[in-house]
Amino acid sequence: MKKVAIILTQGFADWEYGLIAGAGGPFYGLDIRFFAPTAGEIRSMGGLSADIPEGVEAIRAWSPGVIAVIGGTIWETDDAPVLDDLLLAHHSRGGVVAGICGGTLALARAGLLDNVRHTSNDADYLHRHAPGYAGSELFQPAPEAVTDNRVITAPGTAPVGFATAVFESAGLVRDAAEAFRRMLAAEHAGGAGK
Repeated sequence: MKKVAIILTQGFADWEYGLIAGAGGPFYGLDIRFFAPTAGEIRSMGGLSADIPEGVEAIRAWSPGVIAVIGGTIWETDDAPVLDDLLLAHHSRGGVVAGICGGTLALARAGLLDNVRHTSNDADYLHRHAPGYAGSELFQPAPEAVTDNRVITAPGTAPVGFATAVFESAGLVRDAAEAFRRMLAAEHAGGAGK
C-alpha cells in the first residue's frame, strides 16, 4: 500500500483532510496515518477532539510517499510548528510534500515554494505569514490544487482538488483519481438542485 502521512495541528481545518482519510484508505487502498507536532490530544476548528498517538518525528521512520500538511488557525500565529527539516528532507529523498490553506505556510517557510509553481489562499497570505517567502513570481491564482516537482498546494476552498492530487501522487491510477474528482464535482455541475 502507498503511504500518506497527514499532519494535523491544534485548530486543524475539519474539511481539508476528510476526503483523503475517508476515501483514501477504505476505497483506494492507501495507508493513511495521522501525526501531530506533538503526540496527544488536539481539537479541530469545529471542535472535534482527536488523540494523535505519534508526533511528526515518527514520520521519517514510517517513510510515506506523501506528507500532507493540513491547514488551521495555528499556522498564522507565532505558535506554528516548525517543520522545515522534515519537509525538506522528505522532498530531497524524492517524496511528495503537500499543503492546503494554512499548510502552505509550512511549505513556504521551508523554502519549498520558492522554485515551483504553487498556490495558496492568495499571494499576500504567503507574504504576510511566511517571512522569507521568495516564490511570488511562481504563484498561481488558481482555485484548485497546483502540482509541480513533487510539491502540491491548494487554497482552503479546494479540498477535492487537493485530495485528488494527493491520491495521484500516492500512486492512484490517474483515471481513478479523475473519476473521484468528477464524482465529487458533479454536485456543482449543470445547475444541480434546480
